[in-house]
Amino acid sequence: MKINNYPLWTAVITPMLDDGNVDYPTLKILLEEQNKAKNGILILGSTGESLNINEDERKKIMEFTTNLSLDVPIMAGVGGINLKETLDWVEYLETLKVDCYLMVTPLYAKPGVKGQYEWFKTLMDSVTKPVMLYNIPGRTGISLPIETIKMLENHPNLWAIKEASGSPKDFSEFVKSNTNIRVYSGDDAMLPTYAPLGAKGLVSVSSNIWPSATHEYVEQTLNGTLKDQTLWAECANTLFTASNPIPVKRIMFETGVIKSAKLRLPLIDSDLEDVSPLVDADQKINNWYQQQTNRENEVTI
Repeated sequence: MKINNYPLWTAVITPMLDDGNVDYPTLKILLEEQNKAKNGILILGSTGESLNINEDERKKIMEFTTNLSLDVPIMAGVGGINLKETLDWVEYLETLKVDCYLMVTPLYAKPGVKGQYEWFKTLMDSVTKPVMLYNIPGRTGISLPIETIKMLENHPNLWAIKEASGSPKDFSEFVKSNTNIRVYSGDDAMLPTYAPLGAKGLVSVSSNIWPSATHEYVEQTLNGTLKDQTLWAECANTLFTASNPIPVKRIMFETGVIKSAKLRLPLIDSDLEDVSPLVDADQKINNWYQQQTNRENEVTI
């Protein structure tokens, strides 16, 4: 399976019941919807609340996902601060039908250039599949240094970078650092800004609620035909009016896609007080996608 053929990867939520247990029947539906939309699947990323889920649950989620008959590639999230525990996790993932990994910068400790180099090198040395490194200083407290990327540039497992700092300058520097490394936007609204800088695609939160519409948005953005940048930016940004994935779970609940907006503490859906911008955004994106579908039908008639 050629992972480079998938410009859109959905950072899938972990649906839960009101009692906090994972809702596996709904998870199956969500994964099948992503498969139908031909979106790559990222399971147990930060949007999937991976750090709030215990190891046994994570393993069950991974096994459940990889045992489904999906035609799209599966990326597994790898994050933490304890190297031994993280190595144990990737050793387990190596036994599953996983196509690639998302490895985030170490949490809380704020390691420097050499610390991050040794961390990522140790993890990438222990796996046999492509790795996307994840720069999200707003969550981890430290940026992924360009110097670290240059030190890792010849590692055979370094495949891509997910850039979610919100900085076009940083994005451009990652792109220029090595022509063999693919750089993806980690921010839905920023893709039109990053596409001219060399973005290869998007790792998305929006595609949880709008799987086919976001796929169309990514395709149009990358081929330069998107005419609704403002609409998409406004609507995508409503999904970050509270800590991710609170808003996306809330709108998926409001629209009946999932049975509960339940999250694991310290995340809680009551931190989002006003759902109306989400409802409005959902209507706008659905209308936009219907217009695109109507145009395509007119062309084929």
